[in-house]
Amino acid sequence: MAVEQYRQYIQHLLSERAERAARQNNEPEYEVQTVFDTQQDRYQLLHVGWRRNRREFGCLLYVDIRKGKIWIQHDGTERGLANRLVEMGVPNEDIVLAFHEPEVRQYTDFGMG
Repeated sequence: MAVEQYRQYIQHLLSERAERAARQNNEPEYEVQTVFDTQQDRYQLLHVGWRRNRREFGCLLYVDIRKGKIWIQHDGTERGLANRLVEMGVPNEDIVLAFHEPEVRQYTDFGMG
């Protein structure tokens, strides 16, 4: 698959997740944001703001594209971005679970890097 297609898939999935969070949100100063750096192929889903008198900030998802493969650096979702990408047609070997140590990746169903 082409890198451009991977960009579209990632942006679609992160946007979908942010929109779902926005529909469920009832806090005026809290939001889930997408950050798309298409020049360096870095993509993030962040939660930012105030919820129940507490400051919230953190990264839910961080993905980049390197040498034609999707590297999932962090995935704080329940379902897992890798599974969604496979459902969209991305070959397992083109997805690297970078949050696993390099020595452990060989035991996953995904790419080594």
